[in-house]
Amino acid sequence: MITRTATARYEGMGKAGKGWLSTQSKVLDDSRYGFNTRFEGEPGTNPEELIAAAHAGCFTMALSFALSKAGHEQGQLETEARVKLEQDGAGFKVSRSDLRLTASVPGIEEAELRRLAEEAKAGCPISKALNVEMTLEVVAG
Repeated sequence: MITRTATARYEGMGKAGKGWLSTQSKVLDDSRYGFNTRFEGEPGTNPEELIAAAHAGCFTMALSFALSKAGHEQGQLETEARVKLEQDGAGFKVSRSDLRLTASVPGIEEAELRRLAEEAKAGCPISKALNVEMTLEVVAG
């Protein structure tokens, strides 16, 4: 079993508060977050952006391994994940994650690419962790 850790620190409360996120790997090391980075586009990160990065990365790696197992060793995959945050009563919820894969894999039939991509979407650990609607668009190039 693998355990990964991250910490969040918040000083002050509500809109006036300021936060910092750090990860075990130090890829994030006191990275700024707060109301302004989450809802007003100020520099810094936010939880939904991190979920999108995790989902895009997990799915793309899962597909890469599936393609390799199927005998495809060359190519390039790029995935954009769009995570939607919406009002939910008095609060908010992440309601969906839409994946858009652009793939260039020499010698693959489009049907095989789509099948492997759907399997990767369903099987990657982050997809399994998210309890949201998910879509997948595949653009073969």
